[in-house]
Amino acid sequence: MTETGDPPELLLVTGMSGAGKTAATASLDDLGWFVVDNLPPSLLMELIETVTERTAQRRIAVVADVRGGVFFGELRGALDELAVRGMRPYVLFLEAGDEALVRRFESARRPHPLQGEGRVLEGIRREREQLAELRAGADLVVDTSLLNVHELARRIRTAFEGENTRLRAVVVSFGFKYGIPVDADMVADLRFLPNPHWIPELRPQTGRDEAVRDYVLGQPGAVEFLDRYAGLLRMTSDGYLREGKRFVTVGVGCTGGKHRSVVMSEALAGRLRDQGIETLVVHRDLGRE
Repeated sequence: MTETGDPPELLLVTGMSGAGKTAATASLDDLGWFVVDNLPPSLLMELIETVTERTAQRRIAVVADVRGGVFFGELRGALDELAVRGMRPYVLFLEAGDEALVRRFESARRPHPLQGEGRVLEGIRREREQLAELRAGADLVVDTSLLNVHELARRIRTAFEGENTRLRAVVVSFGFKYGIPVDADMVADLRFLPNPHWIPELRPQTGRDEAVRDYVLGQPGAVEFLDRYAGLLRMTSDGYLREGKRFVTVGVGCTGGKHRSVVMSEALAGRLRDQGIETLVVHRDLGRE
């Protein structure tokens, strides 16, 4: 512990093998975090005491995943010990779809840690089973299936660049026909608004174009929805902070992720920023058609 007795900020980075933990921890290192990769969970308390006693470092990130083998099974007990000592680490869980993970392992020509003599996909499924409880309790889940390393770095910077004393949000526009974002904490369905796709002059444009924006926001219920949904997020943000949750991902969907969801994501982000919530907007499916 430090001389003041205040616990350091501790971040546990975990998730699926191949989901981008190496890139994420590189970004954390750039942000000044003290990063330790593949540490046996039983050594967590010793690491924290050593770092805080010998350095001025206040932000520690530890990577723990199935590469640790038998040691990974000690993680639950290590987290319980930290809780007894008044320290609750934030948990970042990196996720990706099966197809993306298989493609990455095949590209790297490396076996999955749990595939044994079977296929990569079998190892991925075993890992999902082992990590299900940890994922369910994570503070922030990031789906990297469609993210490049630069986009992932931006997500990490948004979440962890400053001290985690305020809620931070990521608003993701998406198309329902491509699936709901697996990392979304809340999802809004904008298909109740008329679709600009059926307006010939608007069809080739996107929600970033002024004509589409004016059309969507001019529809009955659009502004009222934004006001009420922003109010809902303001109310839930207080609860998130009381429960120690500092990150929220909001999915905003329409049919194809090109018009309505893009407009409303940008508008909702503006309202959240006005409330003092640092917000990043990601247009997941824009340009996919």
